[in-house]
Amino acid sequence: MMNISSSSIDRRHFLALAGTSAAGLWRTAAAMGDAQLVLPQNRTHHTPRAKRFLMIFLTGGMSHIDTFDPKPELAKRHGENYPGYGLRGTSNLPLLKSPFAFRNCGESGTVVSELFTELPKVIDDICVIRSMKTDIVEHFQATLAMHTGSSTVPMPSIGSWLGFALGTDNPNLPAYVSFCEHLPYAGAQVWDSVFLPPEFQGVRIVPGPEPIADLKSPDDDSKPEAVTLRELESRFLDRLNAHHADLRPDDARLTGRINNNAVARGLQREAPEVFDTGRESARTLERYGIAEGDRKSFGAQCLIARRLLERGVRCVEIIDTGASDNWDSHGDMQAHRPKAKRVDKAITALLQDIKARGMLDDTLVAICTEFGRTPWGDGPNSPGRNHLATAFTCLLAGGGVKGGMTYGETDEFGATVVKDLVHVHDYHATILHLLGLDHTKVTYRYAGRDFRLTDVFGNVVRPILA
Repeated sequence: MMNISSSSIDRRHFLALAGTSAAGLWRTAAAMGDAQLVLPQNRTHHTPRAKRFLMIFLTGGMSHIDTFDPKPELAKRHGENYPGYGLRGTSNLPLLKSPFAFRNCGESGTVVSELFTELPKVIDDICVIRSMKTDIVEHFQATLAMHTGSSTVPMPSIGSWLGFALGTDNPNLPAYVSFCEHLPYAGAQVWDSVFLPPEFQGVRIVPGPEPIADLKSPDDDSKPEAVTLRELESRFLDRLNAHHADLRPDDARLTGRINNNAVARGLQREAPEVFDTGRESARTLERYGIAEGDRKSFGAQCLIARRLLERGVRCVEIIDTGASDNWDSHGDMQAHRPKAKRVDKAITALLQDIKARGMLDDTLVAICTEFGRTPWGDGPNSPGRNHLATAFTCLLAGGGVKGGMTYGETDEFGATVVKDLVHVHDYHATILHLLGLDHTKVTYRYAGRDFRLTDVFGNVVRPILA
């Protein structure tokens, strides 16, 4: 590890150091303290199919049997008691048919619910995984598992692992950002770096007029070439921080704060342009469903996400929407209609844009939720469904995934997986694989143990790879 002492650097070398990107400094962070970097950053284990990752998380449990996994048997046996099939406590619950029609879409004939009217336009670019499974049927823990691989002990988020392993292509922007209008279940833990160096924590973007607090620089932008007093103070502070850190080489948190300061200054320069959707054409805004001046809608989030990916951010997540307003439909499955309408047009425009710009081949897109919903009603006469951990649906697109494909099967009711089970660990292993990483080797030593995203589990789902 390079050891820098500010007392041994003359003014010319110091100013050169002050202008150095944060990316080089990030590579030293994991060698600090008790933690140890096993995988050298910016190096993959095999040729990656994807360079960047976009995660769209549909909070609350999107119903698979009302979206992408139709079950005609439910319509035939609507109102009958579910036969159970080994699932405890379900034998006296009435089966509930889907209130939505399904149709074959695209050249692939992938089946999609009427809830989505725009998504069929890009369905041939999407792989529908119908055989997902998670471990705990509770929002907080299942949300944590989908993001971190752990439903119990707090662990680093998948975005933090990717930033840690691969870094960023733009040192003026974070490696990992998360659009989060409302806090999701598990709160900020879903983008936390936990024991990874703190510079790999996700940066929360709050959609609206000020997506990142205090982002605007007080400097006079009319004189970009001038060296302002604030810049001189910033350079002096960097030098003091470097000296302070040199005396404390084992403090990874201190190194992380210094690196985050450098990224923050880059954000002040670049983020205002990235967040300015007014720079896009009227036609583009219309396709995303963005009104003039809108910087808060799901469409605006998707458009800004595309702009961030274009500018080198490694991982972008859009969380729809939060713990207080989500896809959780206990009372009535018709509650899925406004949820689907909110995301349908924007996700479609985003995938179309990424493809039109030649980015789909090396951008991996995951559209996922924390668990599915039961084929029986949430009560004797309820038109809603309860939580289901044993079977649900998630999507992947781009980045080396076979489009227009449906993978895995659930039983005739959609209650359990009967073919090609994909655990959340397998989903994560596949994502890392497509980004050029062996999930068993992306490890981090902390408190005497090597940790990884997939714990001691996970298999790459190779049949879906292009």
